[in-house]
Amino acid sequence: MQFHKNLARTLISATAKKAATTSARRGGVSMMVASGTINSSSCNKKVNFGSTLVHQSGVVTSSIKNYHTTNSNKKVVPFLLADIGEGITKVEVVKWFIKEGDHIEQFQNVAEVMSDKANVEISSRFDGIVKKLCYKVGDIANVGAPLIEIEVADSTASPTASTPSSTSTTETKTTTTTSSSTSCSSSDLAEASFGKTLTTPAVRRIARENNIDLTKVQATGRNGRVLKEDVLSYLENPTKHTEKQSEKVAAVPEQTTTAAPSTPVVGDRREPVRGLMRTMIKTMNAATKVPHFGYKDEVYVDNLMTLRNHLKKTAERQGVKLSYMPFIIKAVSLALKEYPVLNSSLSEDESEIIYKGEHNIGVAMDTPNGLLVPNIKSVQNKSILEIAAELNRLQELGKQGKLGSNDLRGGTFTLSNIGTIGGTYADPILSIPEVCIGAIGMIKKTATFDSHNNVVPKHIMYMSWAADHRVVDGATMARFSNVWKEYLENPDNFIVALK
Repeated sequence: MQFHKNLARTLISATAKKAATTSARRGGVSMMVASGTINSSSCNKKVNFGSTLVHQSGVVTSSIKNYHTTNSNKKVVPFLLADIGEGITKVEVVKWFIKEGDHIEQFQNVAEVMSDKANVEISSRFDGIVKKLCYKVGDIANVGAPLIEIEVADSTASPTASTPSSTSTTETKTTTTTSSSTSCSSSDLAEASFGKTLTTPAVRRIARENNIDLTKVQATGRNGRVLKEDVLSYLENPTKHTEKQSEKVAAVPEQTTTAAPSTPVVGDRREPVRGLMRTMIKTMNAATKVPHFGYKDEVYVDNLMTLRNHLKKTAERQGVKLSYMPFIIKAVSLALKEYPVLNSSLSEDESEIIYKGEHNIGVAMDTPNGLLVPNIKSVQNKSILEIAAELNRLQELGKQGKLGSNDLRGGTFTLSNIGTIGGTYADPILSIPEVCIGAIGMIKKTATFDSHNNVVPKHIMYMSWAADHRVVDGATMARFSNVWKEYLENPDNFIVALK
């Protein structure tokens, strides 16, 4: 405050001197300086002295009330979106935890962003006041570009951040300098123009699966956000939404002829490829360069079903939900011990086969953010109950859209349980650089024949394998599958194999 008062006195004093000189030259008389005005006598005319307007009719008004100064103890710095790893250059802003004007503290979460691989929460590096959010929810943000602008104490500002120029005055003009690095660049804002309809990735996914144009859905959320309920309502009654949207459009003059009712034509629309879809495209493109071969088999799981029913209550007492998957995963690990080539990868120059020391078995999951494949680390060292507990954890995080990058990294073998949705056999695609993947079909009760040709009902699980034919031959794949199958058809063998 004292700084502003001193600056005001300096400006008024300088203004008074200039006005006095001018008035003397033009025959002006007495001059009085008070409260930032100067009285003199002369013609009724404006003269601009730098930042001071002089009315020669007698009033010189300092423009100090419009003069902008920056508190020397504060500065606005850009908070750059840090590299979140694995060569990711763009992310989608999923959620803001703050708004402009909020006071935030160091390590406080400010936003949730979605990369090609996972959702990540971004935390602040500074204490300060949020001056600007550079993106809206649903926009694409560039790694290394400003995410938000924060007003911080001068002493806490990052030395690499641009420093606003100190306040200065000149006789002819006042200049306010703002570093280009402290504001969102035009290219960043152009990048943020993706996605005209305000909604979440999960809602976009539902709309995409049902071929719904979100611009035709009546939004009931805040700031025109399309909610999940809005999309579901549209599915039930599209006409209702069409009528509501038409109320917003100006009335069309009546036509002399009445057109016959016709089926509305839905035009093409474009949607940017972002998030997990980009990863899937890259993975599938890489997989097309690898020669696949498939192998399919059937597994009798009646004994496994009996064992699982016996162990379910024991697992529940420990807070663990026990499904068939932990048994299937453990059987894969035991079979990999005998056929480690299926837990390998081929070097980029195709000169070496890299045998993995850990059995990090991935399980494909259908999450609100799309298909993700988190993996259970070191399965070879885990019991079936430990595998079940870890699977429960990953499934819960998947439902919440909070799977971390560590859960998604380092997989060596993949399983996909399509049977929970439907279907028996499939042709799974390899997750490069892995050399094997298995797709588990549904369990069906089927009539079979025993050794005496009697019809016996049995539960059959259908299994489809795919392998990289550059590394794995058909005989090895068949032998691996037989070992895996033996553990599931005769689960007592788990007791012998486990350490």
